Amino acid sequence: MGPGGTTRRYIRLQTTWFSGAFQASFRESSNWRDTPHPRISLRTMRILFIGPSRIGDAVLASGLLRHLTATYPDARFTVACGEAAAPLFAALPRLEQLISMRKQDHAAHWWQLWKQVVGTRWSMVVDVRRSIIPWVIPVRHRAILPTSRDDSEHSVVSFARTFGLEADPPAPAIWLGPSHAEAAERLVCEGGPVLAIGPTANWIGKTWPADRFLETVERLTATSEDAILPGARIAVFGAGPECELAQPIIDAIPAARCIDLIGRVDLLTAAACLQRCALYIGNDSGLMHIAAAAGIPALGLFGPSRPERYAPWGRDTAWVQTRITLEEMVARPGYDPDKTDTLMDSLAVDDVVKAANDLWRRTRAEAA
Repeated sequence: MGPGGTTRRYIRLQTTWFSGAFQASFRESSNWRDTPHPRISLRTMRILFIGPSRIGDAVLASGLLRHLTATYPDARFTVACGEAAAPLFAALPRLEQLISMRKQDHAAHWWQLWKQVVGTRWSMVVDVRRSIIPWVIPVRHRAILPTSRDDSEHSVVSFARTFGLEADPPAPAIWLGPSHAEAAERLVCEGGPVLAIGPTANWIGKTWPADRFLETVERLTATSEDAILPGARIAVFGAGPECELAQPIIDAIPAARCIDLIGRVDLLTAAACLQRCALYIGNDSGLMHIAAAAGIPALGLFGPSRPERYAPWGRDTAWVQTRITLEEMVARPGYDPDKTDTLMDSLAVDDVVKAANDLWRRTRAEAA
């Protein structure tokens, strides 16, 4: 069966599912026509963007929104995405509605989204989730992420294929409001350079050991001529539930030099804080992508994930990888992703320090 037949079969399968879900949910809910919907002007261009559920993927897909806001300067936007990623888009220019989607059993979250968007005549729906929604609401134009099985292609390039922009993909973007900048100014105040680190991740396998982060910090900020950030303060970033992973690092850094931001800031305030830092070093995570999109030199640490697919995007970025490859890791006897400890042991401090030095000197030379 050719690509067209595969697509039609996929749509039929989703339509069959949606029809069943609709009927089941309809019996338990009020008629959607009884639900008030905002009055809209048919002269206003309205774009619905259905985005990823994870923070990192949402950042990598944000270049599409950068492209749309520039291409359609009068358009109004509604963004629907996962609950964790939704705050990233709170300051998007001309945002009319931000829909935070919490995953539900039997894919009921798609039914809930349909109820929220079916009452609007959309000028365009952009869907990087390849859901049924663009096919069951009133819309003039659809732009849907093509299916790809190429793990060697960077996600930013893959997302750009939605608009045929893969030859020159729009870079990820972060939109901040005045309140985020003001909060960051209080949290990361003036007083010399700041080295930002992200020692956590959403999976223990991707977490570089805390003692190696500490040794790296000590070497990069030592009060010596060869250190790139002598005497710098250290800002430690991460989500609240990840506090236990980061605590040994926070405890080991002198209080006068430590800026503890674990669980203390929202995503956009974290981005504003990162913009006030000189350099970021962190595990493969959503925070790494936020740092890169915020425009500071960002070094990603990789092991059991693919840098060719998920490396930080941008001119001022770099990545360094474990000496044991992902294929070798998963081929080990007894490998179980749900029971593993860190898989980053073969990444040496020397390798990270060298990569950080190289990135720092390159970005400084380019800025001169």
